Parts: sequence; C-alpha cells; structure tokens
Amino acid sequence: MRLSLLNVAGPFAVLIGRMRRDKMALFGATVVTGLFFVAIFAPVLAPYDPLLIDLNYRLAPPEQGHPFGFDWVGRDVLSRVIYGGRLALIAALASVSIGVFIGTPLGLFSGYIGGKLDTVIMRATDSLLSFPYLLLVILIVALLGPSFENAILAIGIWSIPNYIRLVRASTLSIKEREFIDAAKATGESFLSIIFRHVFPGCASVLLVQSTIYLGRAIEMSAALSFLGLGAQPPTPEWGAMVGLGRIYLQVSPHVVIFPCIAIFIAIMGFNALGDALRDALDPRLRGLFRG
Repeated sequence: MRLSLLNVAGPFAVLIGRMRRDKMALFGATVVTGLFFVAIFAPVLAPYDPLLIDLNYRLAPPEQGHPFGFDWVGRDVLSRVIYGGRLALIAALASVSIGVFIGTPLGLFSGYIGGKLDTVIMRATDSLLSFPYLLLVILIVALLGPSFENAILAIGIWSIPNYIRLVRASTLSIKEREFIDAAKATGESFLSIIFRHVFPGCASVLLVQSTIYLGRAIEMSAALSFLGLGAQPPTPEWGAMVGLGRIYLQVSPHVVIFPCIAIFIAIMGFNALGDALRDALDPRLRGLFRG
C-alpha cells in the first residue's frame, strides 16, 4: 500500500460539506478567498493612490468617497488598508514557505534516519523553541536590521523548528507501517521511500498547520511593523498604520480602528479555515459529518 497526495481529495469533499453546515468554516473560506482577491486586484480595488498626500484633509473623518477617512498626512485609509492586505498576504505566504521548504526535509530525515542526525537536528530545534517566539523574531530582525524583507525572514526562521517537530512526529509514525517495509523489500532507495511514501503521509498535517500559521504570520508581521521593525513608512502595512496612528487614537480613531479590524478578520479567517481543514482531514472525525 502506498500513500498518495490524492488521499486528501476525499477529505476535501468532507470539508465542502462541513462548510455548508459550519458558519465558522464558511467564514474562514470566505475571508481567505477575499484576502487573495484583494491582494491580486489591489490596484483596481483601491480608489486612490495609497501614498498620495493631501494635507488639506489631514485626519478628516469618513465621508462620501472616503468611507475610512484620512490619516495624519491626508492619505486615504481605505486604499492603504487594501494595499496592506497585499503586504500581509505576501508576508504570510513567504514566511510560511520558508518554514515548509526548510523544516519539512529536516523533519523527514530526522524522523526516518534517526541516530546522531536526529539528535543534532532535535537539539538545535529545542534550542530555538526555548526562546519566546516573539522575542526570537525581534532578536533576528534587530540583528538583520528593520525592514519588511527581514521581518519575513525572521518569521520564517521562527516557523522552521515547528515544522521540523511536526513532520518528524508524523514520519516516526508512518515509517513503522507495512507499506514502508514492502517498499524496502522491493529495493527502493531511502530517498525514494521518504519522498514517495513518507512525505505524502505528512501532507494533510502540513496543510492544516500551514493554514493556521498563515494567520500567525500575519499577526507577527503586523506586530513587528507596529514596533518599527517591519515595513517602514510610508509603506501601507497594517501594523505600521496602527503603530504610527495610535497617537491620534483619541482625536481620530478611524486611522487605527480600520487596520485593526483588517488584522483581526484576516487572522480569524485563517484560524477558522485551519480548524475546518483539521476536522475534515482527521479520519477520526470524518464520521461526524456523514449524511
């Protein structure tokens, strides 16, 4: 018996059925789809240039044609929130990709080969996980220098040990199954066994974890920009908008409220979709959604 990536096709049918019944699952799918749509078509959807300054409208409240109002230098907040969605998605996808493409092979080799290699990889992983996650990310950005790109790299580095532990745990379970013994008996190389038989078995947990981590990456990217360690002004990034606009919260709360709402909805959307994927891809729960 050989696992295949096609094995997740059935659970996706379960996921669609779940979304018809579960409002949170439907909410997550809608938010994530909407975020991708906004990111792709931001130049079309944004009514104004997000960097255009008009001091005559400095901190002006929402009005017709500008439903989110203006910021402290007269820029349209709606346009900046729309472009901020693009940056949030870029940061999330890029940082999670770093974790997946580096952490997955290390987890596979660590779990399958074992021995000294497993000991070295896991001790390095434990060392990174011993740091509070936000402190580790801040430390990396402080060493590399504040920028949007360095923030992505720091978040990606933080996610690597989490993927290593996740994939290693799945690999330890899969490598004891009969179809792995059968593959060994036919003379397949260990690389072929790892990538043709073991890795597909990890695909579902990787998909769920990555979906949830996309939300966490958005949260951390916004936190770094809020602290001045991520995207730098005048870049229209949600966290930077909140960080720079917080001093105007009492007089013009709209400059902070709308970016905060965008961050909250995006994180909730990915978390809800990740939970729905987890339930749909978990064989122990599939019976709950029959009929």
